Amino acid sequence: MKQPTHHKDERLLELTKNLVAEYIGRESNRQSLITVTSAVISDRLDKVTILVTVLPESYEETAITFLRRQASEIREYVKNNARIGRIPFLTFDIDSGEKNRQRIDQLSLA
Repeated sequence: MKQPTHHKDERLLELTKNLVAEYIGRESNRQSLITVTSAVISDRLDKVTILVTVLPESYEETAITFLRRQASEIREYVKNNARIGRIPFLTFDIDSGEKNRQRIDQLSLA
């Protein structure tokens, strides 16, 4: 995975992140808060990993299962709402970096 190096890659990631967040907001069951925090594109530009945080944390596995089960519908939503050519394959994972940052923040306040 790589960080975007071209303006076009950055635009693709930002648009994908926003549309995935929109879809989640419309389709999630609201038992947990799923927040899209980041997106990382593969070197071949054919796969985007969407990183999320989930509150409460006890719902992380349920949320990831939901997102993975909905991956083709989410990709279709992105395709229908983005005016870009080829839509990359979407994968989902917990943003452990963000979780670690939040934990450090909590510890520093204690």
